[in-house]
Amino acid sequence: MFAWSFQYPRPWRLDKNMLRVMLIDDHPMLTYGLASCLEETGRFFVCGQAASLEEARQIIEKAEKLPSLIILDIMLGEENGLDFLPFLENFCRIKTIPKPPVLVCSVLEDPFRIRTALSLGAAGYVSKTGTQTELLQAIDTVLNGEVYLTGEHGLKIHESSNAHTKFTKREMEVLNLVKQNKTNQQIAQALFISLRTVENHISNIYFKTGAENRLDLLKL
Repeated sequence: MFAWSFQYPRPWRLDKNMLRVMLIDDHPMLTYGLASCLEETGRFFVCGQAASLEEARQIIEKAEKLPSLIILDIMLGEENGLDFLPFLENFCRIKTIPKPPVLVCSVLEDPFRIRTALSLGAAGYVSKTGTQTELLQAIDTVLNGEVYLTGEHGLKIHESSNAHTKFTKREMEVLNLVKQNKTNQQIAQALFISLRTVENHISNIYFKTGAENRLDLLKL
């Protein structure tokens, strides 16, 4: 079950100037805590919460007005929360409406996942282990149209950006699946492309990174 109005006790009246935030996370207590953190500032109103990709899609499709900001977790049960990003991009393109910024908030902090999130259209990446101050800073940053990267990872992304910015969007998708230990056949099925196309993408990734085998790719 999902609800467009988040069931959170509010001792105050809603202000039309509050920014509307949608939360996509499958941990109820963490979501409740995040909602409390945001709403106690008096600046934000949690207008929707989803625990799965399907619930998130339904909320977006049924909303009369999209939220000002979406905060997205990566691990949604067995689902990859980053799969929501292409959906949102396509939805807003078809509807010819501005896409709200998406701030990824996750306990997973490896540089590859951060790069993948950014390549798919995320506006920023903040750690779930961070402080309330960092979270609010990240929100303000992405709402201002800038990219926020959690802690020291901003530096790591910058240092390794030369190689990875050479990847096409499809190559990033293939590499992401390789790092999930998917076979070439499984990658082809997941992306609805031919096995030969997958092999070509992987060959390009080898060439661009200097990697010699799949184990090298897992270390990227």
